[in-house]
Amino acid sequence: MARRKQEGNRFFRLDVDFFSDKKIKILKARYGADGITLYMYLLCEIYKSGYYLKIDDDFEFIVSDDLNMDSNKVKQVLNFLLERSLFDNTLFQSDKVLTSAGIQRRYQAMVKARALKNPITVERFWLLQEEETETFIKVNPSLNNSENNPDNSKKNNDNSEKNDIKGKERKGEYIYAAPPGTYFADSSLNEAFLLFLKVRQNNGDRLTDEQIQLLKEELSSMSDKPEELTAIVKKSVMSGWKTFYPLKKSRGKKTESKNSKNRFNNFQQREYDFNDYEKQLLNKGQEG
Repeated sequence: MARRKQEGNRFFRLDVDFFSDKKIKILKARYGADGITLYMYLLCEIYKSGYYLKIDDDFEFIVSDDLNMDSNKVKQVLNFLLERSLFDNTLFQSDKVLTSAGIQRRYQAMVKARALKNPITVERFWLLQEEETETFIKVNPSLNNSENNPDNSKKNNDNSEKNDIKGKERKGEYIYAAPPGTYFADSSLNEAFLLFLKVRQNNGDRLTDEQIQLLKEELSSMSDKPEELTAIVKKSVMSGWKTFYPLKKSRGKKTESKNSKNRFNNFQQREYDFNDYEKQLLNKGQEG
C-alpha cells in the first residue's frame, strides 16, 4: 500500500529572536498576551494546511470561541497584523487569504527534506520572487493568481512576458497594480497613501511588497499625527517625489528677521487686505 502523501506540516520553526522583532514588540504592547496568542494561533492554522489560510465571514467567531477572546478584539488584532504586513494585506483584501512572504520562506525550509525527493507544485497565492523560490518549489503561473481578480493576474502575466522580451528585467517580481487595501487606520491618510502609490505606478515605478512596507514605515516615523502625515504625503504627490520628507516648521526668529528687512528706517508697514484692495481697483475702473 502506497504511503499517503503528507499535506501541511506537523510543526514549524520559531526563531529565538521572535520577541526581539519590533513588530512583535508593538503587537504585545498594544494587545498584550492576546495579541501574541492570536498571531501564533493563525500561524499554526496556516502551517497546518500549508503556506496560506483562506478564511470566511465566520472565521472571527470561530477564533473567538477557540481562544475565549472577544470577537471585536480578534478583528482589531487581525487588522493590526495586516497593517504591519505580518500578513499580506493586498491578498487578504482580494481573496480573504492569510499569508506573507516571510511565512512562505519558512514554509520552504520546512518542506525541504521531503520536497527534494518529490518537488511541490504551488498553484495559488505564491508571493516570493523567482530568485527567492527554491528549485524544489514549482510555481504554476497559470494558476498562481487571485481568484477574485483574474483580470489583474492576466495583466501581471502580460507584463512578465514583456519583461522577458526586454531581457527579463526584474524577472518574477511581485508587482502591485494600484494597490487596494488599508495601510493606515485613518481614512484620509490611507487615501493619500494609495494616491501616492498610484502616481508612482503611473510614472513607471513598480513597487514590491517590501518597498511599500518600507515607505509606510518611513512615513510613520515622521509623526504620530494622522493629519500631519496626510499633509506630508500630499506634499510628496504634488511635488512628484518618490519618498517622503518632514514638513518644514516655521521659526519665529527667522520670521521676525525677514519682516525687519522689509522695513525702511523702522517705518511700520501697513497691512493690506488684498481682496478688498482688488475690489477697490475694479470699482475705480468702472467709474472711469
